[in-house]
Amino acid sequence: MPPSKCEVYVLIGGYVCEFFRKDVFTFGWALPYLSHLPCIWFAGINTSDDLSDQWFQMQAVLRVSFGNFLFFGILALIMIGVKDQNDRRDSWHHGGWIAKMVIWALLTILMFFLPNAVIDVYGVISKFGAGFFLLVQVIILLDATHSWNDSWVAKDEQKWYIALLAVSVACYLAAFTFTGILFIWFNPSGNDCGLNVFFLVSTLILAFVFAIVALHPKINGSLLPASVISVYCAYVCYTGLSSEPRDYVCNGLHKSKAVSMGTLILGMLTTVLSVLYSALRAGSSTTFLSPPSSPRAGDKKPLLESEDMESGKGKNEGEARPVSYSYTFFHLIFALASMYSAMLLSGWTSDSESPDLIDVGWTSVWVRICTEWVTAGLYIWSLVAPLILTDREFY
Repeated sequence: MPPSKCEVYVLIGGYVCEFFRKDVFTFGWALPYLSHLPCIWFAGINTSDDLSDQWFQMQAVLRVSFGNFLFFGILALIMIGVKDQNDRRDSWHHGGWIAKMVIWALLTILMFFLPNAVIDVYGVISKFGAGFFLLVQVIILLDATHSWNDSWVAKDEQKWYIALLAVSVACYLAAFTFTGILFIWFNPSGNDCGLNVFFLVSTLILAFVFAIVALHPKINGSLLPASVISVYCAYVCYTGLSSEPRDYVCNGLHKSKAVSMGTLILGMLTTVLSVLYSALRAGSSTTFLSPPSSPRAGDKKPLLESEDMESGKGKNEGEARPVSYSYTFFHLIFALASMYSAMLLSGWTSDSESPDLIDVGWTSVWVRICTEWVTAGLYIWSLVAPLILTDREFY
């Protein structure tokens, strides 16, 4: 029998809890102890005066992230080719929690004895890994919105069509209202904020383009995915603008206090929730991420057939039992999320005017804005691709 969704939730939950605990508490709690590690001090800098608290914080984040990345990366490599639950590696995936935690802890500790040059290289690679993680999130979001729309349309009842229209209108109103508020926050009067205005106007234009393309007669799409993507783009635009340096005159948050631990925990919690959804959705529902032998949802059979229950005969232990999701991709999601978490906490390894500010700097701004544009491009492509690539089948 394929693993139940409950098993997947438990598996994700165990990883997420430890992932969350390590990254959040390492950022502040371990900082006083880092200066006592010889390998941390060997930074290739002649004087200790050059080593600020912010530098130590970044080292802590990157080293814990590297430990997480290696742990999940190794598991992803081990699970390559697992297509049947009779494979011995299937039990490694679902069990051995004590051994996994011990290996995880040892890897994390070992990272603090690596030369700083290795960590610097990992910091550069993490930028690309984090960007790829954001791309995966966008693809899963597109898949989720299309699936949501298809499930309501398939019911073929008037109340569900009304619900589709109501949700679509609500999402568009939310997107336009939120963007209007952003104009007030990030385009203060008396200042030349052309860049911010460009970001906001492009967000509004994209929302209109989504609706026009989706409702085109040849596309025959729906407003629901267009409206949800519009809200998401508005949100990503906000995260980009809010990441602008606090001394930037066009940043309406320049008078706000430094990010508190509560705000940090909230931001990490949002990331953890997105990781959980991404892993579950990508691992168990998305067709192109599932093994070729993975059974479809509609092909599920009961654990015991009625005849077997009557005769008391179980299924043959040697019978093929395909896995229901890709174990390799499951762990790869967490490996990439480790990189994204490090970039989030370190401001994409860019210098900030305050070590208490998380994810602030022009690097963060452009990463968010580019994510918005990539999201828009992928959504439009998902609509027009069937018209352009007529010799291919799209699901």
